[in-house]
Amino acid sequence: MTAPPADLETPCLLLDRARLERNCARMKAKMATLGLALRPHIKTAKCVEVAALACDAGRRLTVSTIAEARFFAARGFANIVYAVGLVPAKVGPLREIALDNGARIAGIVDTAAAAEAVAAAAAAMDFELPLYIEIDTGDGRGGVLPDAPELEAIAAILATCDGVAPAGVLTHAGQSYRCHGVDEVRAVAETERDGVTAAAARLRAAGFACPEVSAGSTPTATHAESGDGLTEMRPGVYVFGDLDQMALGSCRYDDIAVTVLASVIGHNRQQGHLLIDAGGLALSKDISAGEFLDRVGYGWLADIDSDRAAPIENLYVAGVSQEHGIVRGKDGGAVDFDRYPVGSRLRVIPNHVCMTAAAYDRYHVLTGNSVETWSRAVGWY
Repeated sequence: MTAPPADLETPCLLLDRARLERNCARMKAKMATLGLALRPHIKTAKCVEVAALACDAGRRLTVSTIAEARFFAARGFANIVYAVGLVPAKVGPLREIALDNGARIAGIVDTAAAAEAVAAAAAAMDFELPLYIEIDTGDGRGGVLPDAPELEAIAAILATCDGVAPAGVLTHAGQSYRCHGVDEVRAVAETERDGVTAAAARLRAAGFACPEVSAGSTPTATHAESGDGLTEMRPGVYVFGDLDQMALGSCRYDDIAVTVLASVIGHNRQQGHLLIDAGGLALSKDISAGEFLDRVGYGWLADIDSDRAAPIENLYVAGVSQEHGIVRGKDGGAVDFDRYPVGSRLRVIPNHVCMTAAAYDRYHVLTGNSVETWSRAVGWY
């Protein structure tokens, strides 16, 4: 990675284009091996240029906000799944986005009551909205269980009510983020596939259409050994990687494409720490990688002029307040204040890049000796 220009204001997001392209190519190849379509979840990247690199020829996307749906539909991505439980108030914006851009926008539901309410709202607008039934394959966040009696009741609503149409079944193995080791991830991937394909088979046996069977998280997409019965997968964070994904075995350290550029703004010699201008807002307060890695805190650090073959061994972001990051030595080691004078700059490698990137409206993309600026979709609406 080229060292960032000296005039970049901090904190800011740096994106290594070469690493991004490698990550995207690797996932496309994996999906091709499994015989599945790739529908990247763009909630992490929120960026058209990243989406163009991540998508296969179908240019399918998954989004998590109305703002993302609007942003990407307006830029030619015409097959979008809004993968958050749908309520009637959001039917109107989705209708507007679909009609304005000639796009297919689909939603998800996991109860008969939600399906009926969404159908009524869409029918009142003379609109037909494709809906997936969300299936819970072990994450426990949302979705109907594959063997639950309500599954067929939801399917009947989608098949018979004006305003909606059956799109298939969809699941997300969020529990893969709590796995310890690749073998556990592979087991979760099989559980995910088994559950969602069982739901699809049950619907088809009952005479209901189930065109698509959609699964996927970055860990399960990376390590799945079979795609039998699925039609697509929806990984997202793989485009960038982070310390959490590295610890899960979903990427290597040198695959991590996004870092936060921060400035050293103070030396607290009495307390023995550096201060940087990347705090809780710039880095997020997600410490998920701490479940797997020692002394990770709110992120590891790297010098700006290195190729980041390894992090700075003895430093980590030990604490944050809103706009301050506290950098300490690992295991109580001393900080070399002379090596990091006030005004010098460091890269922070994020724990969970989805949360870290959310605070920013752009990437500074490093490509060879050049720097580009790529915009991000922001907000919810």
